[in-house]
Amino acid sequence: MAASTNPIPSVWARRQREPDQPSLSRDAIVREAIVMLDADGIEALSMRKLAARLNAGATSLYRHVATKDELMELAVDEVFGEIVLPPAGSPDWRAAATDAAQAFRATVLRHPWLSSVLGQAGLAYLGPNLMSFAEQLTVLFTAAGFPEPVRAIDTLVCYTIGMGTTESAWLTTVARSGQTEAEFIARLMPAAQEAADGFEHLSDAYATAAADIDPVATRDSKFGYGLEVVLDGLALRLPR
Repeated sequence: MAASTNPIPSVWARRQREPDQPSLSRDAIVREAIVMLDADGIEALSMRKLAARLNAGATSLYRHVATKDELMELAVDEVFGEIVLPPAGSPDWRAAATDAAQAFRATVLRHPWLSSVLGQAGLAYLGPNLMSFAEQLTVLFTAAGFPEPVRAIDTLVCYTIGMGTTESAWLTTVARSGQTEAEFIARLMPAAQEAADGFEHLSDAYATAAADIDPVATRDSKFGYGLEVVLDGLALRLPR
């Protein structure tokens, strides 16, 4: 007789088991995993450490989550549930798409590990929150008249993930320095300006950056500029 195996390696393709202790649930496991991921990153998360944080045995965790990969699928879907998208039927597709991208970016920055695992977290896109996210964007872009709404969504999402990955990595580096972002930049800038010496356009750019006193506003402005360019390009795909 063939062994009974799960043909699809995803938590979303496996029936959830009944809890073996009232205080431990899959939701509680996922919530604590996200706390650990936000604090210390993916490398610091292990099933053994998570079990210790929950005052449970590793065997109890495995009754709910079979592998760390499954845990990451669940964590990804959980944080996607934080993204609040514009309501269906928004008359201005650009404004709605802007709000959606900004909401997605804010979630990526709250959870610095997220953008780096979206392409690795198994079949996370089968999760209910991510499905809902994709469905709402599809409704928006379809109503706007895009002949290929899924490709338009991919363009918007990939831009947001790309920018979010860079920002998250930068903010993680700043956090590890123990300084504020402005303090870290002030310490870094002399070396950056020295490295750019002799490169006319880069020297000007770093001189401008050195005068900046609000790095958060600068990052917001940079994201907004690129987003406008992306939306300008997408608008050209609409039937005239």
